[in-house]
Amino acid sequence: MVLMKEFRIVMPLSLEEYQVAQMYMVRKMQQQNTTSTEGVEILENKSFEDDVLGKGHYSSKIYRLQSKAPTWLTTFAPADALIMQEEAWNAYPRCKTVIKCPYFTKFQLTIETVHRADNGQSDNVHGLSKGQLATRDVEIVDIASSARDYWSYVVSSSNTDLSKFTSAKTGRGPLLDGWQDKSKPVMTAYKLVTIDAPYWGFGYRIEHALLLGERALFLESHRNCFAWIDEWFGLTMEQIRELEQQSDSLKEELGRPTLLKSVEDFDQRLLSESEEIYSGQRVQLST
Repeated sequence: MVLMKEFRIVMPLSLEEYQVAQMYMVRKMQQQNTTSTEGVEILENKSFEDDVLGKGHYSSKIYRLQSKAPTWLTTFAPADALIMQEEAWNAYPRCKTVIKCPYFTKFQLTIETVHRADNGQSDNVHGLSKGQLATRDVEIVDIASSARDYWSYVVSSSNTDLSKFTSAKTGRGPLLDGWQDKSKPVMTAYKLVTIDAPYWGFGYRIEHALLLGERALFLESHRNCFAWIDEWFGLTMEQIRELEQQSDSLKEELGRPTLLKSVEDFDQRLLSESEEIYSGQRVQLST
C-alpha cells in the first residue's frame, strides 16, 4: 500500500523571506543535532537544470541513523538498515526530495514541495490526477498550535510559544486563533509525501512511522523558521550561501532532529500513538 499525504504549512512570511528562513533553519538545526557517532555525508553538491523543475541546486547525501532502528526492525534486519540515501532537487519555489534505503531496495519516500503566496487554500498545486486526489489526505498544519502528542514531544526542542511570541525586528506575532486569514505577508509550503514500503508483514509499520515522523519534523522546522526570525531577518541569500559554504567545509553531522528517545520507547508506543495522533486532524478532500 502506497501512502500519500499532503501537508500544508502556512507561514507569516513572504516567499522571499521563507527561502532565507528555510536555509538558515536547516543549517542551525544541523548544528543543534550534531552527534559524535552518526551523521550525514555529503556526496555531491551542484547546480542542475531539467525540463520539470527548471534550474536549481542538487545534493546527494547519506544519513547514518543506525541507533534509531526500532526493536521490531532489528529482529530481522541489521542496524545498518537505517543507512539512508537522499537526493534533493531545490528549484525554489519547487523542490523534490527522494529518500531510499539500500537494505530495503523496494522502499522509497518522496517529498514534493510547492511554495505559494497564499494561506493554504489552493486545491491541487501538485497537479494530481483524479485517482490520486481520491486517495490523498490533506492536513493543514498550524505552527502556533498548542496541541501536544507523542511525536511532537519527542521531536520538539523549541520552548517558544508562538501564541505569545512577537518579533522585535518585524513586529509580527503573536499568532492567535485565525492568524492564517489575517497575516500579511503569508505563504504556504505544500508538501506532498508519498511512502512506499512493499514488504509483507511490516511494510505498513514502516510507512506509518515515517509519515508520523515527517509530520513532526515539518512542524518543528517551520516553527523554528518563525521563532528565529530575529536571527535571520535582513540576511540576503548571498550571506546565507556563504554560511552554508562554511558549514560544507566542515564534517556535517546528523541533519534531522532525533525522532526517538530510544528504540525501546519507539517499539512500545508506535502502534498505540499513531491512531491517537491523527484522530480529529484528518481532512479528506473530495474530487
